[in-house]
Amino acid sequence: MATYDRLFDTLGLRDWCGTEESDGPMSMADLLAKSSGSEATTSLRDFPFPSLDALHDACQAIPQSRDLTKGLETGFLDIRDALRVVVDPLTQPLSWALEDMLWVMTETPWWVMVPVLLLITYAVARSWKVVGFVALVLAGLAFVDHYEVAMQTLAIIFVCALICVLFGVPIGIAMSRSDRLQGVLTPVLDMLQTLPPFVYLIPLIFLFSVTEPKLYGIAVILYAIVPVVRLTNLGIRLVDPDVIEAADAFGMTKSQKLFGVQIPLALPNIMAGVNQTIMMSLAMVVIASMVSAPGLGILVLRGIRNLELGVGLIAGLGIVVLAIALDRVTKASLARIDASQTSR
Repeated sequence: MATYDRLFDTLGLRDWCGTEESDGPMSMADLLAKSSGSEATTSLRDFPFPSLDALHDACQAIPQSRDLTKGLETGFLDIRDALRVVVDPLTQPLSWALEDMLWVMTETPWWVMVPVLLLITYAVARSWKVVGFVALVLAGLAFVDHYEVAMQTLAIIFVCALICVLFGVPIGIAMSRSDRLQGVLTPVLDMLQTLPPFVYLIPLIFLFSVTEPKLYGIAVILYAIVPVVRLTNLGIRLVDPDVIEAADAFGMTKSQKLFGVQIPLALPNIMAGVNQTIMMSLAMVVIASMVSAPGLGILVLRGIRNLELGVGLIAGLGIVVLAIALDRVTKASLARIDASQTSR
């Protein structure tokens, strides 16, 4: 006899529940109780929580947990084709951008690509120490024959981080100007920030082919866009109200205040968000190697699958030094912005 049989009998729901006895096999306690002519009793210690499965044992009309998960899967598969009609055209440019950037960074000779990357580093950081460190990192990766996979990882990060900034900064600005929009988007950002990285891949695997770059591109963008949105919103909201009042006194329009006062003063916070977005992009690129994302993550996955300790450790170390290099570049840029803000 199920634990909650008496509950449904007391409520008069037995007819709605249907068959009293479960179709599944009887437990050993029920068999022994039936053979002795008494009913099996459940001790307080073993009393089950009224979950779907426990209630289903007493009432067949209540679905089981597996029915819930199966229904969710069936519902998603039913709308998949309709979703693809809408989502495919919108996300196809992402596939093209990733394919083109991967081609450029892997097909360009190293003696051209490395100087270009060092020039970009100097333009952003304006520090020869940072440039020297980046050169050392690239030389070390090339020395262990990881140059090509490192360029693949950088290509994905460049594209996805750029898209995160292009969409994240305007969203953060819009949130800073509307409390209602902030209230609507904050739970969405909370969900994106707390959702485990592997969960991002589950619906995307069913929605796109594993051969399409947008599969891992969307996962990286969704995972990494949260910091730049939050810190852009925070930075603009933290602008001194006295400065805004002075701008109003000078007769500035909303757009003039935004681009001439608020964004420049919020730039340190925005750059901190960009730094975190780049770091989270790198973390997700490694996980996305499970769905054919190229780069250093492939070697880490190979080391796990084939129990190749050396391959996994060297690739993991390459990811660490690459992350440190990206962090140094963005932090040097942030320090330069802070210095310029202080000198004003």
